[in-house]
Amino acid sequence: MILYPAIDLKDGKAVRLLRGDMDKATVFNDDPAAQAMEFVEAGCDWLHLVDLNGAFAGEPVNAAAVEAILARTKVPAQLGGGIRDMATIERWLDKGLARVILGTVAVEKPELVREAAKAFPGKVAVGIDARDGRVATKGWAEVTDVDAVDLARSFENDGVAAIIYTDINRDGAMQGPNIEYTAAMARAVSIPVIASGGVSKLADLIALRDCGAQLNGAISGRALYDGAIDLKEALAALKG
Repeated sequence: MILYPAIDLKDGKAVRLLRGDMDKATVFNDDPAAQAMEFVEAGCDWLHLVDLNGAFAGEPVNAAAVEAILARTKVPAQLGGGIRDMATIERWLDKGLARVILGTVAVEKPELVREAAKAFPGKVAVGIDARDGRVATKGWAEVTDVDAVDLARSFENDGVAAIIYTDINRDGAMQGPNIEYTAAMARAVSIPVIASGGVSKLADLIALRDCGAQLNGAISGRALYDGAIDLKEALAALKG
């Protein structure tokens, strides 16, 4: 199972939010590229990037910070937030991103997801962010009536590289991941599922790995910044 260190970008800085609330942001590093290098030097195989401002604006906002990370690091990175048309997808992939994450458009324009997944095999993931099982869009500001598992299933045969499932109620709260629902998501589809939200200690990662469903990976943010999880130790444990 791959551990994806998270770098959430707000106003050009690396931050973490509490349950997706932009007004409850903690700044952890003024230099996101330096933060990325710390994760890379610890041995991570991937980086997970989120343009938080972009998710609300509907277009890239923290492009300079993302480009600085791509320029300084060599490991593959995936990015979500404000990616809502084919031109933006192409632009990010041309700049060296390994994978783009489509969230809001997966609900509002699912045909774009299918078109992009076909045009860029292995480079398009769907971000499904849910509150109490219902999908939230536009930077989690709007909760829809769409069931998270149903949305994942709708892309089953479209070549999507991964489903990144985030439980908003757990995100940044350091209360542990929603293992039951994440495992149910992974069992419901053949698309690789990456768990996000609530990972607060090494035991959470082990529990996700051993949940009985085949998870591709897990994303961790605040626990890495707070020191609750030692990245080198966690990477070694998951590989072992």
